[in-house]
Order: sequence, then structure tokens, then C-alpha cells
Amino acid sequence: MPELPEVETTRRGISPHLIGHRIERLIVREPRLRWRIPASLPRKLAGQTVRNVQRRAKYLILDLDDGHLLCHLGMSGSLRIVDPASPPRKHDHIDLVLDSGKALRLHDPRRFGAMIWTADPNTHALIKNLGPEPWEATAEYLHQRAKGRRQSVKNYITDSRTLAGVGNIYAAEALFDAGIHPKRPAGRLSLERYQALLKAVVKVLERSIKMGGTTLRDFVSAEGEPGYFRQVLCVYEREGEPCRRCHTPIRRIVLTSRSIYYCPHCQH
Repeated sequence: MPELPEVETTRRGISPHLIGHRIERLIVREPRLRWRIPASLPRKLAGQTVRNVQRRAKYLILDLDDGHLLCHLGMSGSLRIVDPASPPRKHDHIDLVLDSGKALRLHDPRRFGAMIWTADPNTHALIKNLGPEPWEATAEYLHQRAKGRRQSVKNYITDSRTLAGVGNIYAAEALFDAGIHPKRPAGRLSLERYQALLKAVVKVLERSIKMGGTTLRDFVSAEGEPGYFRQVLCVYEREGEPCRRCHTPIRRIVLTSRSIYYCPHCQH
């Protein structure tokens, strides 16, 4: 699934092509996404100007003259700027055609993505219960919220109600960077350790954004280029390989049906 860095990379790639441009029409080739595209959406969007492109967790938000368009890439979706005359590939389900002569094209093989119009994204069910962005959170907030919790720190920081947009890959890498075992109970970490963990989360996310995200399956940026962060992963999907710090073999465990990777020597 495209995670926060991939979505932020996409936002930065498409923003210059969208902001200030008027939507001429919405072409829907396949309406059956995660939530069916309503027949009224093309009429609602036609003639509106894109005022801004924001990101909240893993959601892209196009601010329009009237309302907002929530976009989610689902499991394997991608957004690219294309010539609308270019023949659509299989799974190119939606084109947002602009007055610039370009189009924003949604490619979504699994059809778990979404395009939803809303009057106010902050009150929408998909957004309103999200926790703060990692850059806006504080260690004090994480420490206080974790009091009394027995759940693993890995599950705690990947809960979108705790932090918005921290997925499995980046949780594993941040916990390694901070030297924290993923199974440690969230309520038993000190404030100092949460300070180190939050710093590591931000560091890992910013590094991934700078490198264009992590290539998983078929993620590509708005320009069609893959992300390169996968090449420098320290623990994720490196089971049995030597730790980049101490050379101890990386281990894999399963928490709530998700694999998590860690170094048994560096993380405690």
C-alpha cells in the first residue's frame, strides 16, 4: 500500500500541474472503486478550479471552489499527469481533465482507491478521527496517551488515531533507529524513549520523501519514477540478513497478522 511518503511524493509531483487550473471534465471509465463514483460527480467537478492540493495522512485533498475532493490510492493505485489523448492502459479508471491540456489519471489495478467529494474534509468520517501528523505531534502527547496501554509500541504508533500515516515499513525502520523492540508495551516506555522514537519517525519519513518513497509492487510517482528508499531499508523485509549496525541477523515476528522486522541486539 502506498504510505505517507509515497502520497506526499505524489502530492508534490501533481500540485504544480493542478493548482490554479480549471477542471474541464471528469472521465470515469470504471466507477466501481472502493466506494462507487456517483454519477453526479462529473457535473459537480466540471468548471471548478483547483485552489490547493493538501495531504492528510494517506489522503490527498484537492481544495476546489466549492468543496474538496478526497483521493486515496488504495492498495496499488497511482496518480500521474498525462496527455488526455494518450490511450488509457488497463486499470486507468479515471481522468481529471484540466484546462491546461493535461489530465490527472488514476491507475488502480485492485480498485481499492477512492475519489470522494466532501464539503469539509475535517468532518468527513475518513479524516475526523485521525491523530496528528508526525511533524505536529509531541513526545509528551505520545507518552501521555500511552499510559496504561499494554499493546505493543509498534501497533501503538501505526494506529492512525495515535499518529496519522505511519505504516508498517516506517514503524519498523523508526523503531530500529530509536533502538526500541517492537513488542515493548507502549505504556512502559519513558518520555525520553518517546522523544527518540518520534525523532526517528520524522527522520525516516523525511528521508523516504526525499528519495521518492519506497517501491512496493508497482508504486510510481506522479512522473512515473519509482521510489528508492527501499534500497536503504535497515530491517524491513531483511529477515536473516545482517544488521547494518552490528551484523546480527535480522528477525521477523508477527503482530496482529502483520510482519515486523527488528534487530535482537540493537533493539530492546
